[in-house]
Amino acid sequence: MGVILDKMKQFFDVDDWNYSELEGETILRMGFSGDNGNWTIFAQAKEDAEQLIVYSLFPNNAPDDKRDEVAKFLHMANYGLIVGNFEFDYSDGETRFKSSVMVPAQDITNEMIRHLVYANVLTVDRYFPGIMGILYAGRTAEDSVQEIEG
Repeated sequence: MGVILDKMKQFFDVDDWNYSELEGETILRMGFSGDNGNWTIFAQAKEDAEQLIVYSLFPNNAPDDKRDEVAKFLHMANYGLIVGNFEFDYSDGETRFKSSVMVPAQDITNEMIRHLVYANVLTVDRYFPGIMGILYAGRTAEDSVQEIEG
């Protein structure tokens, strides 16, 4: 165990999140239910690099015929984001959102973790309908981003 992992656990305990620790890893796994969907979150401590990384993993991979449109949507959504970015794996259609911070372990606070985690999940919840619209309603990337961002 390390300082960053301990501080992550402390935050999630105080904030009343249910999580599990991946065996042999410095990664916590939990579910999240937003206004627009449900997904899995992984919070990873990289002790040696002094990094804390939060990933939100979308529950549905994009099929081959939707990957270009989803990638285009994510690219458009990334433009202007301040904290975090969407990532897309063309090989299997996996979509995730990553937010991270690099800071000396002793300087990490609950408030810093709170901002990182909630910036992540609120961004995912905001853009969730756009991805689902492309996957299941035949929406275009342009229409989906326009609907979300106005």
